[in-house]
Amino acid sequence: MTGSNARLDARRRRRELGRAAEETADLLVVGGGITGTGVALDAASRGLRVVLVEAEDLAFGTSRWSSKLVHGGLRYLATGDVATARESAAERHFLMTAIAPHLIRPLPQLLPFLPGVTHRQRTAGAVGLGLGDLLRLQARTPRAVLPPPRLVTPRSARRLVPALERRGLRGGMLSFDGQLVDDAKLVVTVARTAAAHGARILTRVRALELRADGAAVQDGLSGERFELRARAVVNATGVWAGGLDGAIAVRPSRGTHLVLDGAVLGHPEAALTIPHEGSISRYVFALPQRDGRVIVGLTDEDAPGPVPEVPTPTEPEIAFLLASLNRVVATPVRREQVLGAFAGLRPLIDSGADRTADISRRHLVAVADAGFVSVLGGKLTTYRRMAEDAVDLVVATRGLAASPSRTAGLRLVAVDDALAHSALRDAAEPIADGVGVTRADVEYAVRAEGALTAADVLDRRTRIGLVPADRARCLPAVEELVAATLAEG
Repeated sequence: MTGSNARLDARRRRRELGRAAEETADLLVVGGGITGTGVALDAASRGLRVVLVEAEDLAFGTSRWSSKLVHGGLRYLATGDVATARESAAERHFLMTAIAPHLIRPLPQLLPFLPGVTHRQRTAGAVGLGLGDLLRLQARTPRAVLPPPRLVTPRSARRLVPALERRGLRGGMLSFDGQLVDDAKLVVTVARTAAAHGARILTRVRALELRADGAAVQDGLSGERFELRARAVVNATGVWAGGLDGAIAVRPSRGTHLVLDGAVLGHPEAALTIPHEGSISRYVFALPQRDGRVIVGLTDEDAPGPVPEVPTPTEPEIAFLLASLNRVVATPVRREQVLGAFAGLRPLIDSGADRTADISRRHLVAVADAGFVSVLGGKLTTYRRMAEDAVDLVVATRGLAASPSRTAGLRLVAVDDALAHSALRDAAEPIADGVGVTRADVEYAVRAEGALTAADVLDRRTRIGLVPADRARCLPAVEELVAATLAEG
């Protein structure tokens, strides 16, 4: 599905904001991350009239700070949570075969057999990968999409990850999982697909108070306050959910990642899977990206207190990730070689566990005392199932007439070739030297993907902002081009 009905821009936002204020929707969704956009798509594709409001921008919160993996839940097998692992494998299957094969690629992952990885960890990893492959088979994911795990020789291991320590290397176990082109791109594409099915996607509209039949909101651009009416409401605001539903006990967990130049690790062809010292269920990953960089993550730390708009990595977390990586590479990566670092907050449901790492990743869908439905927890891979469950509950409790969910087989809209749709004479020019983003990409972000500011483009439509030095270099040109594109309408 392509065409103007999937395009999001400032003019469409103004038009649909006015209509949303005048009409009564079937469903009002609050939150523009992967869960909220997933709910909007599920509901709109069932024939419901949907309005989504987001206080900032699409993918502003946790959704853009992931490891960009669409994974089958190996970690959950290790902790005995078979139900979550099975659900993850099933949702990965839908995403990679039907929903978004154009946004996901198979990623080889190497568990190296080195002295820094104990025999117990090697054995547990091999057994876990074998069980994970059984889940792949149960989900009916073809080998052509995700090959089964296999042992590799030391020579093959070094070819896949040239930076590996050679002393004591005994090969490794190679497995495959799904990797997103970009997590924020997935959110924007889900939102565009929802818009193609008639959903009104309204960014910079903050919900001030939720009710069973609507919400008081404020337009972040004009400052105007008004009411939005709806027959049902879903709170999908993630780590901020407790601010709208006081009965929810959210326990944020901070996950930190580092950004490295791929040359530091010899431009690896596979991700490195490094067990935490003494653990058979927790790992650090070094994940090669399509832009030539490597993302190293992640941590799982309690993050109590007020929820920040943009979480900040801590130096101890950065040091832990580097130390974990350096256990298996020949030349240690130094702190000054880290190009950037980012952190996201997982919206976990407080179960009273001592550590956030021990809290289940199962999602919660429940009716609040005020009558709206709240959905949180879970993870990026299972967003579609979370959305389906939320809409099912809405339909059951609010008496809406809707068909069953069909998102398991609903393909997301294509990401158009920005150059092919550009009117710029210098469309193919990079926005700055050494940055793989063209002027046409910036224009497309504004004309088709709902970007309203330079920050939207730098931090969410592209990921230039993951490296602060690149962001600073590109900011003036992006600001100029965004302003010119918005002025043209």
